[in-house]
Amino acid sequence: MDSKRIKWSTLAFMAFSTVWGFGNVLNGFIYFNGIQVIFSWILMFALYFIPYALMVGELGSAFKTSGGGVSSWILSTTGAKAAYYAGWTYWACHITYIASKSSGGIKALSWAIFRNGETYDSFPTLAVQLVTFAILLIFCYIASRGLNPLKKLATLAGTSMFVMSILYILMMFAAPVINPNAGFVSMEFTTQSLIPQFNVKYFTSLSILVFAVGGCEKISPYVNKVENPSKGFPKAMITLAIMVVVCAILGTIAMGMMFDPTLINESAESFNSYNSNGSYWAFQKLGEYYHVGNALMIIYALCNAIGQLSTLVISIDAPLRMLLDNEDAREFIPSKLLKQNDKGAYVNGIKMVAILSGAIILIQSFVPGAAAVLKQLTKLNSVCMPLRYLWVFFAYIMLRKAGDKFSAEYRFVKNQKIALIFGGWCFFVTAASCILGMYDEDPFTFALNVITPVVLTALGVILPMIAKREKAN
Repeated sequence: MDSKRIKWSTLAFMAFSTVWGFGNVLNGFIYFNGIQVIFSWILMFALYFIPYALMVGELGSAFKTSGGGVSSWILSTTGAKAAYYAGWTYWACHITYIASKSSGGIKALSWAIFRNGETYDSFPTLAVQLVTFAILLIFCYIASRGLNPLKKLATLAGTSMFVMSILYILMMFAAPVINPNAGFVSMEFTTQSLIPQFNVKYFTSLSILVFAVGGCEKISPYVNKVENPSKGFPKAMITLAIMVVVCAILGTIAMGMMFDPTLINESAESFNSYNSNGSYWAFQKLGEYYHVGNALMIIYALCNAIGQLSTLVISIDAPLRMLLDNEDAREFIPSKLLKQNDKGAYVNGIKMVAILSGAIILIQSFVPGAAAVLKQLTKLNSVCMPLRYLWVFFAYIMLRKAGDKFSAEYRFVKNQKIALIFGGWCFFVTAASCILGMYDEDPFTFALNVITPVVLTALGVILPMIAKREKAN
């Protein structure tokens, strides 16, 4: 039995590649005024990420035989109706994510082909959004045919992107030695330059960091497979947090050597451009420092394109199956949505994805500039995606309230009151970040950030009513 157990160090690396990505470094850097984000990263890891990861460990340990993740935790602790809402939230969050994957995939391909950001940004928004919508429809069709050959491709692209982000840090720190006259940006590591201003922009951007560190519930099935879970799992999670914080800080410093935050914040157009092109410029500049031209940027762009488009198919298919395959949630879902074709795909569910994600894509046709669209999607994702983490903390609170009803091999903290305080604190931070993140100076973006979660929540409430009426008839 023990020969099949995972070493805690292996679990830490598995979790690291699931949670962390190069885009997190860029978003933190541009939204939090360059190296000032280091302070916020440290706070976020200490006060949110570590307790979150350890709570997930306890939930995974208590429900070791449940394969459905968050929905099955809610089902066990609260009931079928709440489990339906947890599954619905997980699926609904992916509607905005799917819209962003279509846009991100085209953006990556344009960099690989044109080798600059200006060509893509100069295209009329309507034309770009129509192509994005067409790509969404094509990938919905692929998902409906039960063709999911892209899972391995997504894993490969994810691994290569992870390698690229580590490579970026190592190569960037070596660059001044190899090419000392490349004109690096000088940074000041003083208290004044590192402590951020706690203004409206700061608090309305916190959802970006919450979004960046979320998602570790995906590794919950491995808790009881670790050698000595009560010691091995927390060791793995704390190691994960250290690796992520080191990568966040070193990645931020590496980016600070390249980009001047005053240029990023010069104007709304400049900010949008960095948000849209920053990661490609980073690898393009790295190529210049090492005299290899655009080679590194093209590799990164191709890895990103494959990753975005393969994740697109998985995001259309997997969350939908998690919701509709769940026998306990089915009683709250109208029968038309449960219709499957000969390939086993939920065709009407996929049509609903196409309509909802397509609506976001087409509404953005009126946004001036393709770069502004990507900035909007980054913010919209940071508002919607963390809403699913609320169910993780709710499940944890309900688990601890249940007392000894569920036995867990691993406990985050033994004291009941402290456990409930941690659960409540993480729930509050997530909810507050999502609500504050909705605010934006641009009225259109603000409206999109508010209307999208409201519409998706309303739809989730309406479906059980339709299902109930159907049964009554």
